[in-house]
Amino acid sequence: AILAPLLPLPDPNTPDYEYIAAPPMAGHPLGTDQLGRDMLSRLVWGAQASLQVGFVAVALGLTLGLALGLLAGYYRGWIDSTISVLVDIVLAFPSLIFIMVLVAIRGSSAPVLIVGLGAVMVPTFTRLARANTLVWTQREFVTAATVLGSRRQRTLVREVFPNVLPSILAYAFVVVAVVMVAEGSLSFLGFGIQPPTASWGSMIAGGRTLLYTAPYIVLFPSLVLLLTVLSFNFIGDYLRGRTAGRTEVTL
Repeated sequence: AILAPLLPLPDPNTPDYEYIAAPPMAGHPLGTDQLGRDMLSRLVWGAQASLQVGFVAVALGLTLGLALGLLAGYYRGWIDSTISVLVDIVLAFPSLIFIMVLVAIRGSSAPVLIVGLGAVMVPTFTRLARANTLVWTQREFVTAATVLGSRRQRTLVREVFPNVLPSILAYAFVVVAVVMVAEGSLSFLGFGIQPPTASWGSMIAGGRTLLYTAPYIVLFPSLVLLLTVLSFNFIGDYLRGRTAGRTEVTL
């Protein structure tokens, strides 16, 4: 995906009218889609769009959720109650409907999808960060820092934050996989990245009418999406295992 502009690939949006929905062949290793566009080229360029939405949306949700979770778990009291109520309200609203309404109002584009998907990920990261913060604030080194006169803001940033962050980052890879599947589902429903921009979800949606005559149009992007999501799940599981039972970290 990163090297897409440098690879010797045809334009992903330029059709070859001599080969409409053609099977894999010389010149088109993975065949062409319903408009005669090269499938390999669209898969590579589509990876940029799908991964960009996944990573940036999760980064947005992680940043806001981590900040809110740290505040709720550390200060507690009315701050915790207020943030918990807001999180419950967001969780009570159907995520799919929220994103569809947002797309209907603002138009379908990558930035709108990123904002929508990032917003629905905030409650997940908030609850996870809050739970971890509650655990780490009970540790002896945090109590010792407070007793020695460390200000609350300094203790939160230097003692609690670096210990909460690893578990949040480990879970983020799993959430990236979830967001990529959500982007593909939204594109399939017509609320994702719009043609002619290539994305794996839009490629699957575009080939569904030829599922019986040219199943590879749906098969190849579905397989790539499956393997990518599976890879992120494995990475997330590995990182969670690495962070389990570790000792505290200080800045």
